[in-house]
Amino acid sequence: MIPATLVSLAGFALFVLHASGIGYLLLAIALVAAVVLDRVLFRDLLLIAFGLAVMSLVPITTDISPAHMGVMGTAMILAVGVPYAVSRFAYRDHAITFPVRSGPWSRAEKWYLPAVVVIGYALLPVYMLGTGVYENWPAASEPDEIARLFLGTNGLGIWDELFFICTVFALLRRHLPMAQANVLQAVLFTSFLWELGFHAWAPLFIFPFALLQAFIFTRTRSLSYIVCVHLLFDFVLFLVLIHAHNRAWIDIFLY
Repeated sequence: MIPATLVSLAGFALFVLHASGIGYLLLAIALVAAVVLDRVLFRDLLLIAFGLAVMSLVPITTDISPAHMGVMGTAMILAVGVPYAVSRFAYRDHAITFPVRSGPWSRAEKWYLPAVVVIGYALLPVYMLGTGVYENWPAASEPDEIARLFLGTNGLGIWDELFFICTVFALLRRHLPMAQANVLQAVLFTSFLWELGFHAWAPLFIFPFALLQAFIFTRTRSLSYIVCVHLLFDFVLFLVLIHAHNRAWIDIFLY
């Protein structure tokens, strides 16, 4: 538990406190402790630490310029792809998988999808407009800017599930009870999105969302389902961002 907690705290230091020295030191201590305690734990935490370190080396912002999207996108691919490749081909334990199960979905799972849209519609305008946090995102009004904003919000949403749920949570779950592994991944999930620009009281809904995504994934074993949930929420976010910067556009929100 202690090495895994240190890794989670390292993410908080890197992405929230912007204290890279402390973050890397915590990662190093966690890995040394894991070597002493459990070789398999060390190997798994090393994969998580790699992903966190890679993402800490690039600017994590909402900049939608092609250059920045290329740099950040490359880091995101490495943060997911390298741990997957090492787990599959070097460790040969297949601890990281991306189970795309498309159905059949239960009645509750089907009803939850429109509920996510309703929750996003009620919550996101109040949060984004009420706090002014929408200004952390660029004003997109030209067709190419809108297209890149849409691509960025969706791509990041998919990556969140690939890294925090299918990689971080899956690896932690091999060594920790469900509740502990879930809390630690949710701390990392929330810390990363804070760095991205979800400030003010965003952790009050992002942290429960991260917990729920891991819980749903554990129950359904369906990457496609949790991605659908996330992208529906992000679609509402996209609409709110367009409206926030162009108030006469998409004027469908009550706030």
